Amino acid sequence: MTRIDGPFYRVSDPAFELTVVRWKGYDPEALEEADGHIHLPDGTHYAPTFMTLRTVSAIMDRWQTSGECLNGEYFWCSDLIIIRNPGLPAIVEVVRHLIATGEVHSICSPLEAETPGR
Repeated sequence: MTRIDGPFYRVSDPAFELTVVRWKGYDPEALEEADGHIHLPDGTHYAPTFMTLRTVSAIMDRWQTSGECLNGEYFWCSDLIIIRNPGLPAIVEVVRHLIATGEVHSICSPLEAETPGR
């Protein structure tokens, strides 16, 4: 189930809760990049970035002019998950697969557990 929660989309599933930042002016069905948080029932928490190949290519093209990353010769991003198709439904499908296969633990770095009162 997907719902809007202030500045986030929240997807609740028995195996996870996914929170994706709602960027103003972006259609959730056409998202080509998104910052997310995956919370598992055991308290494990990940914060991946999702991007399509088209987004990665556009960033690298922009860097040819800006000079970043050796003028766009390479791209890197911690906890990056490249998705073939845009949209929140595609992101949710990928997250379901990553959790079902256990690959999420290899692809993403776990964040420290939150301490109450912080």
